[in-house]
Amino acid sequence: MVVFTVIAALLIVICWKLADLQVLNNDALQREGDARTLRKEEIVATRGNIVDRNGEPLAMSTPVVTLWVNPQEVMESPEQAESLAAAFTSLGLDAEQTRKRITDKAASEFLYLKRRVPPAEAKVVLDRKLKGVYAMEEYKRFYPMGEAAVHLVGLTNNDEIGQEGLELAYEDWLKGTPGSRQVVKDRIGRLVRDMGVTASAVPGNDLVLSIDSRLQYLTYKALKEAVALRHAKTGTATVLDARTGEVLAMVSQPSWNPNNRTSRNEEGLVNRSMVDMMEPGSTAKTFTATAALESGKFTPDSIIDTRPVVIDSHLLKDPVAYGPSNLARILAKSSNVGASRVGLELGHEAMLDVLKRVGFGENIGTGFPGEVSGNLPAHDRWSRSDTASMAYGYGFQVNQLQIAQAYSIYANRGIRKPVSLLKVNSPVEGKRVVDAKIAADVVQMLEGVVAKGGTSVAANIPAYHVAGKSGTTWLYVTNHGYDSHNYIAHFAGFAPVDNPRVVIVVSIKQPDTSAGQHVGGGTMSAPVFAQIAAGAMRILNVPPEVPGKTIHAPALTVPRPPVVDEPDADEAPPVLDEVEVGSGNGVTQR
Repeated sequence: MVVFTVIAALLIVICWKLADLQVLNNDALQREGDARTLRKEEIVATRGNIVDRNGEPLAMSTPVVTLWVNPQEVMESPEQAESLAAAFTSLGLDAEQTRKRITDKAASEFLYLKRRVPPAEAKVVLDRKLKGVYAMEEYKRFYPMGEAAVHLVGLTNNDEIGQEGLELAYEDWLKGTPGSRQVVKDRIGRLVRDMGVTASAVPGNDLVLSIDSRLQYLTYKALKEAVALRHAKTGTATVLDARTGEVLAMVSQPSWNPNNRTSRNEEGLVNRSMVDMMEPGSTAKTFTATAALESGKFTPDSIIDTRPVVIDSHLLKDPVAYGPSNLARILAKSSNVGASRVGLELGHEAMLDVLKRVGFGENIGTGFPGEVSGNLPAHDRWSRSDTASMAYGYGFQVNQLQIAQAYSIYANRGIRKPVSLLKVNSPVEGKRVVDAKIAADVVQMLEGVVAKGGTSVAANIPAYHVAGKSGTTWLYVTNHGYDSHNYIAHFAGFAPVDNPRVVIVVSIKQPDTSAGQHVGGGTMSAPVFAQIAAGAMRILNVPPEVPGKTIHAPALTVPRPPVVDEPDADEAPPVLDEVEVGSGNGVTQR
């Protein structure tokens, strides 16, 4: 009876303990058990694609496989060392270095072997059935246009988080929402059972840009060729749709291929069209002419003296004498003296008013990371030099996209339209900032710049009329002032004149002048404009203005110095000589 009683008591205790574990304290113990075996795994969400206006991909995510190892399991299986080494070699890894990495992390349960491996390569490794080697699905960002569009599209890091360009600006729009699923794993991390999806992954949204891939590549090719031929340090080109303000192409040189991360070049990632500030040089004479006509003090036929002028003890002169000239001739020959005399007659307020109305000094508002607004002068006291230099494009800074927007105003006969990096699906109204008659008069002057005798004949394209203005500025070095041996050459214009479709701005910085090349915008940048404009007419199916003519993109070559029967400065920077003014009427050059 004693033995029976003891056994019965033990059975009762066991039953009570079982009831306590399975019924009374079941929830608490279940949580403890789940904490040791139940895992929540993330389901990766696909990042949204970036496409051009025609749906062509500019950035897309492709499925890849990331291989990882459990160092504890690998160390427990020395018999697979030879197969493991062969697997490392097939992945392009150094077998000894990889084995050392695993040995150093012997106490851990997770170590990346190689991230974002093409599925075919990963399959070769996984087919070996190596103990401790696992895989997980991920995505890798791929950029079909490579270096031709990286300055605008940007790039992501290894975790597909935007780091540059529009990938960064629209991170919240492009990124997806990861999902999750519950799984049961043993103590060394092996999958025991899949419990199912607890939250589905939501892919990111697609981003439709205003870019036309065909125009983007055309612009990239023309600019890269020009920078190489001129041995220039950098180059920038922007193409706008004149009717909508959409950016059809935006290219910077040097560039870098985002699909090859082994040789990242920070300089090759800079979008110089929106990030770099520069003085516009003679391209600003267009706005000086506008202010002159608005003032009522000048008409297109007003005659202006272009003889050298003394301004604040400095003698300003053109490289060659143009003689008495009207506004059209001042633009065509790009006379700094003529523009200065107009500016001094108008005063700084009239010119600043025009510059502000065309968009200088304010952020365009594209949302692009690092976009600069430039700056307009705000002196307490204005000297004559300040006013004169502003008339020919010095003393204030803009970015290239602002110049493109400003010239689109003349393409639209006085209407300013907002600039967009995204595709616009509805008509764009815009705001009138210049009188239509004045804008038409200025456009006629800009046609003279590219006509025979102007500074930018090289901007012409067969079968279409072109209007534009070139400009050349000394390179400004912070804390050192102007470098008179290095230049930036610009050309800004649009085509066709009667019904403009594209506005194009080209800037080439620090071209090589050792071979005696002309550094003017009419020589350096105007031919690139012509190549892009001619190609754009074909791509956009713009009917020729001159029937029976076939469009051929002009060949880009290093030209010899032009031989003309009339002296031409070819957009030379201002010539300033310090002078002493005596008590008499004479001026003695120091």
